[in-house]
Amino acid sequence: MVLVVASSSIDSGIGCWDLHTGAEQLRYKSCASPSHGLICVGQQFLACSQLRDPAATAGSILYWSWFKPQVEVKSFPAEAIMPLAANNEGTYIVGGGFSGDIYLWEVLSGRLLKKWHGHYRAVTCVVFSEDDSLLISGSEDGCVRVWSLLTVFDDGWQREAKHLYEHSFTGHNLPITDIVVGYGGSNSIIISSSVDRTCKVWSLSKGKLLRNIIFPSIVDAIALDPGEHVFYGGGRDGKIYTAALNAKSPSSSDYGLHILGSLSNQSKSVTSLAYCASGNLLISGSEDGAIKVWDTRTNNIIRVLKHSKGPVNNIIIVRQRVIPKPLINSSSQGSLRKHRSLVPPPLAKFENSKDEDEDTGIVIGVSGEFMGFSSPLTCDVMENQIAQLQKQGCAATGMELERVKRDYGRSMQMLQQWRKMYDNLHEFCVNELVDGDQNTRGGEV
Repeated sequence: MVLVVASSSIDSGIGCWDLHTGAEQLRYKSCASPSHGLICVGQQFLACSQLRDPAATAGSILYWSWFKPQVEVKSFPAEAIMPLAANNEGTYIVGGGFSGDIYLWEVLSGRLLKKWHGHYRAVTCVVFSEDDSLLISGSEDGCVRVWSLLTVFDDGWQREAKHLYEHSFTGHNLPITDIVVGYGGSNSIIISSSVDRTCKVWSLSKGKLLRNIIFPSIVDAIALDPGEHVFYGGGRDGKIYTAALNAKSPSSSDYGLHILGSLSNQSKSVTSLAYCASGNLLISGSEDGAIKVWDTRTNNIIRVLKHSKGPVNNIIIVRQRVIPKPLINSSSQGSLRKHRSLVPPPLAKFENSKDEDEDTGIVIGVSGEFMGFSSPLTCDVMENQIAQLQKQGCAATGMELERVKRDYGRSMQMLQQWRKMYDNLHEFCVNELVDGDQNTRGGEV
């Protein structure tokens, strides 16, 4: 089943609907999220950042399991976290701070693995690339930056390099409102929107601006067509604009270059967009609390979901094999409580000391390819994790055990690859020295 999950900036909870029938599944309580603060982690549970005061000086990150409407875990980071992102496997959560710092936690343990200063002002967006090897962040300083996770955790690189990021795109003049990443891996594109009324298309591989599109209104939300032919921009004027990526708009367009047209049935500002490839559906949320499902082939609304009296500021699409049943009566509530929770422990506030890091040997793991293999935890750490998970023996840890075993196998393959490279390099150096010594002696004779 494909689920639409939406949250609000006021304390009206998180709504969850079946996309294709419109039936509401569960309403998760006690949630008032900032924009880009709602995520689904590994299809196992929901996480959402909360701002505890208007000045954003303090906040929390809350977890909900799929089968319970109440908050299960509360985390209190060192500062207010606004945007959140999780990698595809749900092993890591990234949060952007009000100070411009970026935090990366390990989900299974809750450990803060890394913190670094990413921007001069508050982070507004964080998103992983399709292969999880890159993290892209946007900020109120108008800057979009690309981070390689391998570089972020390479202490040697940090000592030698002038900066930690791979690319820093500074074309916007005002705060970044949204970022989407294409589906082509390292050769993909990034689209960013800003309060300056522009959307810019960037090349990940070349690190340069490909296209600048000016809109009639500020665009707060972007959704990308999976074919990467067009993208959609939700405007503060209540319209959803369709912009071409590979062609210019017709000369008869009322909006200008590259903008093909608009959908204008929203009554208030469009705050969030999500695209579902199954059925080519575009889902929009607005300040009036309405969630509309559009058929992108006909530009018609096929379903309207009502969140609450408050505005919708986050929409995500989740594909679930097992979904919660609607809370109709007390008996159904009892059946939901029988499900085992898969929610992990709270996120740590601070990083461990260097001594603790050296003892545990933790090394960040990402899904991106490096030398043909993923870069996981160290072998010793994973052997300890496997032993601990085997002792626990529950359904949740069973899945995590399989993941750790796979990572362990990849680590061993990576180790063999490095050994082979070392042997080849050693043989090459020896041969060069021998040949050089013989040539030198021949020259002396």
